[in-house]
Amino acid sequence: MSMTHYMELLATNQPWNLLLFMAIPVILAETVAITELAILFNRQTAGVVRLLNRWAGLVGGFYFAAVFAYLLITAAIPLTLGGGWRGPADVIAVGFYLLGIIPLGGLALVELGLLGNSRDAEGRLKLHATLVGIFLVTAHVAMIAGMLNPEVLGGSAHPSHA
Repeated sequence: MSMTHYMELLATNQPWNLLLFMAIPVILAETVAITELAILFNRQTAGVVRLLNRWAGLVGGFYFAAVFAYLLITAAIPLTLGGGWRGPADVIAVGFYLLGIIPLGGLALVELGLLGNSRDAEGRLKLHATLVGIFLVTAHVAMIAGMLNPEVLGGSAHPSHA
């Protein structure tokens, strides 16, 4: 059985790659999601919950931007140019993982006041919650596709190199 590049990345250099590429981004995003729920249910929530929400959004956005740049340069571009993809599951897994930059980067931009400024407080809260939801979807699609044996969707353990 072969694995996608996504799973290979997480399985290599244990436990560091798992921590750097999965645990840290997901823990930060889940922290935003959980604190977001507390804020949505009680708009008067202040102090530690709002601070944690803001901090996790900022750190998560900037951290994932660095991860995105690193993986784009060291993995996605070389795999594309070299014909190294192992099929659709591989492309979906890595592609959706990298797409996480849009919502996580968006969260950081909202926190910095560079996105959503024309909205009122309620509108910014909705934008923030929407970005959290989008990240959760992209991350889960990446995880599910990443766990597939690439051969299930017609891929190969040994792609032809161009």
